[in-house]
Amino acid sequence: MKYYLLTALTLSLMLSSCSKKEPIIISPDDFHASVDKVTEVMIHDIFSPPVASRVFAYPNIAAYEILARDNKSFQPLSGQLPGLTPIPSPTDSINSELAALIAHIELSKQLIFSEQKIEAFRDSLYTQWKAKNPVEFEASEAYAMKVTSHISAWMDKDNYKQTRTMPKYTVNTDEKWRWQPTPPAYMDGIEPHWNKIRPFTLDSAAQFKPVPPPAFSMEENTDFYKELREVYDISLEITNKGDTSEEIQIAQFWDCNPYVSVTRGHLMFATKKITPGAHWIGITKIACRKSDYDMMNTVYAYTKTSIAIADAFISCWDEKYRSNLVRPETLINEHFDDNWKPILQTPPFPEYVSGHSVVSGAASVALTDIFGDNFSFEDDTEVPYGLPIRSFESFSQAADEAAISRMYGGIHYRAAVEVGVKQGRDLGHFLVNKLNMKQQ
Repeated sequence: MKYYLLTALTLSLMLSSCSKKEPIIISPDDFHASVDKVTEVMIHDIFSPPVASRVFAYPNIAAYEILARDNKSFQPLSGQLPGLTPIPSPTDSINSELAALIAHIELSKQLIFSEQKIEAFRDSLYTQWKAKNPVEFEASEAYAMKVTSHISAWMDKDNYKQTRTMPKYTVNTDEKWRWQPTPPAYMDGIEPHWNKIRPFTLDSAAQFKPVPPPAFSMEENTDFYKELREVYDISLEITNKGDTSEEIQIAQFWDCNPYVSVTRGHLMFATKKITPGAHWIGITKIACRKSDYDMMNTVYAYTKTSIAIADAFISCWDEKYRSNLVRPETLINEHFDDNWKPILQTPPFPEYVSGHSVVSGAASVALTDIFGDNFSFEDDTEVPYGLPIRSFESFSQAADEAAISRMYGGIHYRAAVEVGVKQGRDLGHFLVNKLNMKQQ
């Protein structure tokens, strides 16, 4: 009898032990993996740089709002961003970090084309989480979906859908100063109405309107002609140094052009790369890992940086289609050398100001505000695309190199680079002063 009682007690304890469920632990690396997956899908889907910035920003904001809701060290963005109201409160006990990650995944899925790629990534995680603790998972998922719907409804009012129906950019070749499509694909100008997208922190798309570019003139003593000639002369000097020159390495490292077209025989296809914004999102991950940031601080860093990048694109594109300035390639082929090609392929939109310069300036200020001055890092963002690691002593140094890379690449004049990076930094300082996210 004692034997049977002991056996029954042992079985009861075993069953009780088996019924206990593990808590679901979400690490910063889990969030990095979700951001990386979104970047991977955007590369596959060939998102334009402005649209990609929007894809990064909204899912980060959704995750941030969930985590900041009960964290006394952080302030929600509701009431700070135009039209964003407080997210709903949970009715059940939830795992906030799990809910934040689910919201990031679910909202990202709404913003990309290849939904099945996000779904496969999501379903693998959901299976693991359900097995660990179905009650915790289901409560957190239900809440995450409520927040996702809330942020999605706010997102849908940013004019993006309306811009999908607006007319394409009209090319006017009669006025030689105006932008026109460039080889080899001669693509239409992308996102000519991006300045109509609702900004996150700016009062308007034109708030940081830069000074106009040098007046167009092909007279040799004018500023514009000198800048055009400078692009041509620098490209010849760099090319003579060979493919291993520092300038070519810098140009290639910061290329970040998702529209590069390759022609082989009668075939033309695109090589897929990250966008300028994605490069700075990659730098954000590097900085978070080096600083050993926890989940809250990681999401905070991604959110502030992605908002800076998104507003930088709105500000930059506002000027691009205002000035509509012709690219160096068009004029150099017409006036100096009809066989000349820039080191980098010219992207399909007007020249002034340099988008990479504006975005890099804004992102570098946001990251400096988060991680501090003189934050050195090893940038391995481009390693998957066959490019080596580059080292930087600060985010500001990286931004300066990203800006000058556009001249080395032969796709921008000096004014677009120098004015552009200043425009981005001015915007970045405005943003960090306006947003109250982390208690100091």
